Amino acid sequence: MARDARGGRAAGHRPRVQVAALVVAGVFLLIGVLGFIPGITTDYGELRFGGHHSGAHLLGLFQVSILHNAVHLLFGLAGLVLARRVSGARVFLAAGGAIYLALWIYGLVIEGLSPEGGANILPVNDADNWLHLALGFGMIALGLLLSSQAGTGGRLDSPADRH
Repeated sequence: MARDARGGRAAGHRPRVQVAALVVAGVFLLIGVLGFIPGITTDYGELRFGGHHSGAHLLGLFQVSILHNAVHLLFGLAGLVLARRVSGARVFLAAGGAIYLALWIYGLVIEGLSPEGGANILPVNDADNWLHLALGFGMIALGLLLSSQAGTGGRLDSPADRH
């Protein structure tokens, strides 16, 4: 079987955790771009830089702003960079999942206090909150469940692989 240029793992084969991180990063990039496309983003004329005043909704459901779309793009780019290594893919998925759980809590707090308040800078709505909860748990699960044997030739791996 062919090896990569450094004589490491088989060329063309990526551990599942890296593939998952690449797919998740790609989805974030796609969502970030779609947030700037009129028609896919309804009420596009009401798209604002940030805050609860942005009336644009991705797919007519998720409240978005320029800042919100930019965060998706940056998150996707960070995921592509981190997914180059198994340890980076794990960090992207697990830490990214934790960030999205924190965003879910942020959304619940904002909703409980005042959705129209100045602290709602991203903006978030109920659909965003549920999506953030699912993303948080999903990314953490992918990061933890797909990496137990990644990059080790079948042996259990240490928390930080050494490719």
